[in-house]
Amino acid sequence: MQTLRLGLDYKLGETGVDPDIFTKGFSALELDRFALHGQTTLIEQYDPPFHSPYLGPHSLDPNQGRESWDIMYFVGAKLWQDAELWVDPEIDQGFGLSNTEGIAGFPSGASFKVGAAVPYARVQRAFIRQTIDFGGDSQKVPADQNQFEGSNTADRLVVTVGKYSVSDVFDQNKYAQNPRKDFMNWALIDAGSFDYAADAWGYSYGASAEWYQGSWTVRGGLFDLSTVPNGEDLDPHFGQFQWLGEIERRYELWSHPGKIAITGFLTRARLGTYQDAITLAQVTGGAADISAVRQYRSRTGLSGNLEQEITTDLGVFARAGFASGDIEPDSYTDIDRTAAAGLSLKGTPWGRPDDTFALAGVVNGISKIHQQFLNAGGLGILVGDGQLPHPGPEEIIETYYLLPVYKWNATLDYQFIVNPAYNRDRGPVSVIGARLETDFCK
Repeated sequence: MQTLRLGLDYKLGETGVDPDIFTKGFSALELDRFALHGQTTLIEQYDPPFHSPYLGPHSLDPNQGRESWDIMYFVGAKLWQDAELWVDPEIDQGFGLSNTEGIAGFPSGASFKVGAAVPYARVQRAFIRQTIDFGGDSQKVPADQNQFEGSNTADRLVVTVGKYSVSDVFDQNKYAQNPRKDFMNWALIDAGSFDYAADAWGYSYGASAEWYQGSWTVRGGLFDLSTVPNGEDLDPHFGQFQWLGEIERRYELWSHPGKIAITGFLTRARLGTYQDAITLAQVTGGAADISAVRQYRSRTGLSGNLEQEITTDLGVFARAGFASGDIEPDSYTDIDRTAAAGLSLKGTPWGRPDDTFALAGVVNGISKIHQQFLNAGGLGILVGDGQLPHPGPEEIIETYYLLPVYKWNATLDYQFIVNPAYNRDRGPVSVIGARLETDFCK
């Protein structure tokens, strides 16, 4: 009934298409006042059969494979002196294992809580960033995603307003931050207890300010929350919100850079307590339902973040944190306390300087009343086996090897999870993953 045909005629050589385009990709569109960058990532994960005596609504299913794919553009424009506008449209497709449920430290940070068999598009970021320089040493800033090429002074104020991710500004760590380029587990790319404001895709409307002064940075932010915990829609009236604060200290240890940061949050939202849900279930019968006991209340959390370069090829990192263990989390995952550490090593010692080998471990825990809630049939954001007679800490090891293949970065990833969803009756679980990622218009 209809047809659409497109064609391309090209010639390799000096007067034709540059043959490097097939190995280096397209060059970034960098004009005087505009920029365009992009990235795409494909992830495949599989969990082989494991011990699973029973299944609940939020259990991880044994012996399944899932893929996810996304492509994001980063479109920027310079507005006025040191002010930038960035809009990031994204196309997503695919699912996480068990529809992104079954493990509190979920194994794919690139798998959103909303899966789809066919691609769909969203504008994930749309924000304005204003930088005010106060002096000090000048630092060159390379062109990158959501970043124009230029320079900043060491002392400056950076204000960002619009829609973006809290983790774009807070809890940053160069060795464990981006599930499309380094570790993939949720409890490694951020502190697992860092219940930052977000919709089901990890973004929110808000504003943040960063004050850089010498080797110190102080950050603060205010962000909108979803209408219901773990929801797709943000509160249109901003009646539910989150305050964030962070202090960061940069230093050098034997001429190698490092930093340590402390991050805290205060959430004001309609949240339920585990004790209220258990008490109601004892009166009415049936499973504990946290949604039936939600009231407007506060939830708090605090986490620490360390990164340290050991050599030019080797770096280590660590995170630890805790949050209110008697109140349900709002946006991220079911973790009340966490500790993680790991290393990242470039392949220079074995003659492959562009390769990366990394290894990390994390231990996640929940409070006693949180355990009782899950044992009473309660469901969290990601976990809920219907019962929890033998609780234990969720222990995870992740390792990956990344190597460039032409323009792409290919990664083999393996994760080993003991006591998934804090349940000693289940697992252990192995998750085998493969990832292909490339930055185009770089």
